Amino acid sequence: MKNIFQNLFFISLLLVFGFTNAQSDQSDQELLIEDMLLVADNFAAPGAEAAAIQSSAGWFTSARDLGEWKVEISVHGNALFVPGSKQTKLAANNDFSILNIQGSSNALLPTVFGGDTDVVFEGEINDPGLSFDFTFDAIDGLNKKVIIHPFPQVTVGLPYGTEVALRYVPRVEIDNVGVSTYGIGFKHNFAQYFKYSRPDDFQVAAVVTYSNINIDYSYAPIELSANGIPVLNLSSIDVEADLWLLQAIASKLYGNFEVFGALGVTSSNFDYAMGGGGSLLPPLNKELVALGGNEVKFKADLGFNYYVGNFKISTAFTAGSFFNANLGLHFRI
Repeated sequence: MKNIFQNLFFISLLLVFGFTNAQSDQSDQELLIEDMLLVADNFAAPGAEAAAIQSSAGWFTSARDLGEWKVEISVHGNALFVPGSKQTKLAANNDFSILNIQGSSNALLPTVFGGDTDVVFEGEINDPGLSFDFTFDAIDGLNKKVIIHPFPQVTVGLPYGTEVALRYVPRVEIDNVGVSTYGIGFKHNFAQYFKYSRPDDFQVAAVVTYSNINIDYSYAPIELSANGIPVLNLSSIDVEADLWLLQAIASKLYGNFEVFGALGVTSSNFDYAMGGGGSLLPPLNKELVALGGNEVKFKADLGFNYYVGNFKISTAFTAGSFFNANLGLHFRI
């Protein structure tokens, strides 16, 4: 038994020694890239999460069938409310390999929704043939507690109780943030399969949508150079998101007033890229490819519609990691 424990202890030492060597084999430049990945993720992740919530809002506001080949033209406005927990991110020196927070062991850093900051990062590179000290300011946020996102939508009724909805917003830039989006969604009514079902009865439907969002944010440049030679210059971060929504929706009509609710799940995949220059930018962007990953979130909607002739006014409220309110004006042809 004693020999067994001695062997296990010896193997453990080998594993720890091997892991330590693997860590020490990394150059300071590679460790700096890993640190910058963490800085980028802390800053951009809440924005990507918010984009998933906003892109999933307002696709369909009723489980009822629109009607074969009927067209509904809509204008939506989303208001996304950013909680305080999504505006800042606590960072500590222990989180980084090369970077240190100047004058402190930790600091609250702004996310993309946060405000300005006086936090300064510092570090030192000691690689063969390349040795230098550097400092740079942490990235300032947009100082936004509410994000407004308007968009148009066209919905067409298809045969068999199915509808298709299309969205497209060309790139617009506000406060150094450029945003463009497009998407397509389908809804299928299942109440049609219920015997003796009428339009004003309780209705149920299934929804699936796909959205693509591109976001780019320009900030005060981060410049790291050695002997006048640019090593890493960063001036923007670009996010491309592929977003899927699977949702069940139910509604009930009371005269001109309708109540609807929905439960859904979103699946989002994000690709990040930093804009700028320097010898470390290509390997940094290569590593950023693995940063986005796929996220699955659950959401719940509650809303109300009011019908006046061919017009409909809709309001919907989404609860999830963010709270989102959607107001829509619809015209049926």
